[in-house]
Amino acid sequence: MPLAKALELAQEYDLDLVEVAATARPPVCKLMDYGKFKYESAMKAREARKNQAHTVIKEMKLRPKIDPHDYDTKKGHVVRFLKQGDKVKITIMFRGREQSRPELGFRLLQRLADDVADLGFVESNPKQDGRNMIMVLGPHKKKTEAMAEAREAQAARKAGRQQESSPAEEPAEA
Repeated sequence: MPLAKALELAQEYDLDLVEVAATARPPVCKLMDYGKFKYESAMKAREARKNQAHTVIKEMKLRPKIDPHDYDTKKGHVVRFLKQGDKVKITIMFRGREQSRPELGFRLLQRLADDVADLGFVESNPKQDGRNMIMVLGPHKKKTEAMAEAREAQAARKAGRQQESSPAEEPAEA
C-alpha cells in the first residue's frame, strides 16, 4: 500500500505507523500504539532483570594457625554462602615465618574443600599470590535455584507460623 494511504489509515485509527522490517522489499510497516509498545517492552525488560541472579563472590580470610573453633565458624560462613548460591574466595594470609611454610595453608584449604564438598566444588585450585594463598569454591546449585529454595522455605515458615497463631478460640471462663 502506498505510504500516503498507510499514514492516512494510521491517522484515522489514531495509531502510529511503525516500520518493522526496513531491509525487506518492500519495507514492512505495522499500525500500533508506539508509546504503549515501548512501555510494555520496558516493563518486560524490568521483570526479566528482577528475576535475574547476580553472581557474587564472597571472601573468607584465614590464617595458617587457626584454632578449631575459629575454623568451624569460618567454615559455617562458607557453607552459608554456598547454600545461597554464591562463589567463595578463600584467602590464607601468611605473615613473617609462616611464609616459609606454604604447605600448611595448602593443607588447610584442602581440608576446607573436603568439608564443604557436598555443597560446592573447587573452581580454582590453591595458588600462592605473594603473601597470600587463594582458592575459589563454586556452589553446586545455581543462584536462581538457591533463591527459589529460599523463597519456598520462607513461605513454608510463614504458613507454619500462621497455623500456630490461629488455633481454635477457647471460650473464656467467668
